[in-house]
Amino acid sequence: MSLFDWFDNLRKSEPEIKPQQEREIADGLWTKCPKCGVLSYTKDLQANNMVCLECEHHMPVYSDERISQLIDHDTWQPLNHHINPTDPLNFHDRKAYSDRLLELKTKTSLTDAVQTGAGLIDGLPIALGVMDFRFMGGSMGSVVGERLTRLIEYATANMMPVVIICASGGARMQEGMLSLMQMAKISGALQRHQEKKLLYIPVLTHPTTGGVTASFAMLGDLILAEPKATIGFAGRRVIEQTLREKLPDGFQTSEYLLQHGFVDAIVSRTQLKKTLAHLISLHQPFYPIGMKN
Repeated sequence: MSLFDWFDNLRKSEPEIKPQQEREIADGLWTKCPKCGVLSYTKDLQANNMVCLECEHHMPVYSDERISQLIDHDTWQPLNHHINPTDPLNFHDRKAYSDRLLELKTKTSLTDAVQTGAGLIDGLPIALGVMDFRFMGGSMGSVVGERLTRLIEYATANMMPVVIICASGGARMQEGMLSLMQMAKISGALQRHQEKKLLYIPVLTHPTTGGVTASFAMLGDLILAEPKATIGFAGRRVIEQTLREKLPDGFQTSEYLLQHGFVDAIVSRTQLKKTLAHLISLHQPFYPIGMKN
């Protein structure tokens, strides 16, 4: 018997080991952290504002969740939700822009990439805009610009602070120059708001990029950011090709921007409501924390 036959007989005589079946996890009951891999009970994660209980990684949350996390129960009043996007340029890429809008409305139950409204935060009046990355990457089109402008004008007229939760890939290419015009329009409304000596706080979340960063995201009296958020204007490759030099690792993170003076504080999502209420109370002491209108 050859050596090859002996190995073949040995292999055949070994007991077959059946692969162990992975235990099925009930859909939606548990959530795996993409950073540390720990499985957490989804209800516990939601109670912790979708911040990992093990490593404090901030998982994605969207506009409805943000509103419920920040605004006192039963005080949210939506504003300008009736403004809907159109297709002014009759734009086509792989599909018609109008078809893309319809598809996203059905998928997300949103009409565009921002929700705006007014409510109370620990008893304090606030005008709040919340961008939603699910809707075309949170891109800033005409409706996003119009809703945010009207929100700021509403806050100015009613002597209220403004908070905008930023999450965006930048201006919306399907609306061309019309989307870029929103940068100036929102910035102008913020200037009039500032002239009334009213508070504006942008909160930069992952990711905040492009024309949003180049305009209202960086015009705050106080600029807050979530931990490890990507914040920038252009991508690394474009900047490196323009400057013709290597950029440091992590140069577009909230921690790097804090170190270089572009943001004022990094605030965990679990502390954001408390922090915003405290800052608003300091700026407007005639609205003490806990006062209910």
